[in-house]
Amino acid sequence: MRKIIVCTFLTLDGVMQAPGGPDEDAESGFTHGGWQKPVDDDEVGAAIAGWYEHSDAMLLGRKTYEIFASYWPTADPGNPFTARMNSMHKYVASRTLTSVEWQNSTLLAGDTADAVRKLKASDGGNINVVGSGDLAQTLMRHDLVDEYRLTIHPVIIGTGKRLFADGAIPTALEPVSVSTTKGGTVVGVYRPNGKPNYDSY
Repeated sequence: MRKIIVCTFLTLDGVMQAPGGPDEDAESGFTHGGWQKPVDDDEVGAAIAGWYEHSDAMLLGRKTYEIFASYWPTADPGNPFTARMNSMHKYVASRTLTSVEWQNSTLLAGDTADAVRKLKASDGGNINVVGSGDLAQTLMRHDLVDEYRLTIHPVIIGTGKRLFADGAIPTALEPVSVSTTKGGTVVGVYRPNGKPNYDSY
């Protein structure tokens, strides 16, 4: 069974919107695009590279797919991620796209949750969900996420799309590994572990 792994960059207050640049996603008047690079460090890059060691595909929503497809095919070949991002298989969940042109891309047909269940049961390595907040929330609602790999950066911006938005399903998490980089970013890997327990002091 392949694992579905949500890989996301977050601010300390949980915002995932537009980490990569000011023009990446300005939806709802978001003005904080590009918040990640000033608080990034080499250890974060090494951790992210490790996220892809046992994964051979990505699962993307429309917006993230379009951002990636406009960047990676012509990205610097000296960037160690360029060849990997272009060669990995990309599965795209979209209600509006009718075709996908980036190499090794497949548009999922029909209901997203059903299509992802079939992917999980197919042969291959793990599948990383990168960015794609709406898609990630759909997968969470259908209990399809096997693991979260998160970088939580030392910055608060107050507005923007959050991975765990209002209405998120209450879920207990088992920590797999948690570390802090020299720049203060928390790199955490967690697995869903049923429902939360409640108690009092």
